[in-house]
Amino acid sequence: MAATTIDFYFDFMSPYAYLAHTRLPALAARRGAQLRYRPIDLNRAKLAIGNTAPANRDLPVKHRYLRADLARWAQAYGVPFTPPAGYGSARLNRGAFLAIEQGCATRYVDCAWRRLWGGGGGAMDDDALLSDLAREMGWPADEFLAYVQSDAARERLEASNEEALARGVFGVPTMMVGDALWWGNDRLHFLDMHLQQQMPS
Repeated sequence: MAATTIDFYFDFMSPYAYLAHTRLPALAARRGAQLRYRPIDLNRAKLAIGNTAPANRDLPVKHRYLRADLARWAQAYGVPFTPPAGYGSARLNRGAFLAIEQGCATRYVDCAWRRLWGGGGGAMDDDALLSDLAREMGWPADEFLAYVQSDAARERLEASNEEALARGVFGVPTMMVGDALWWGNDRLHFLDMHLQQQMPS
């Protein structure tokens, strides 16, 4: 019997996707499921459904609440949390496809998020951060920087965006098993219940 696949749609700019991922690999392993990484452009997904609201960072009252909410989640999960210095995630998202090709997606995502939301606080679009990440992965930094700027990487991200939109993804983190969709780290327990129900008795 083939293992169940969880498609994980994420954008490195999302702190809630970071939080979800601190739990998701263990959840998948516990239920014998495979985790398939699907980086997308969060802003593209939002605009596709008509969500043209300002970024949360531009709404002081909401942003103040979200900062407190994120701190609570991080404390509940027992994980570090520090907002990054910048939010240009496109190249990091594209870089995930190289890791997917090489079978080390979980490690790449872990390393990237640790450098961003997990206490590093670096700027997502900083060449130095990208180069350090490449070296941690064992890749030549110059080759990695060239890859994330390449047409091939841009096309991979665009294809992932189109797939996500076709499946009804409107935000991140989104987890999908077949046509069933869960949005948000606060829905992981529903995903877990679904996987448990799918397991042979």
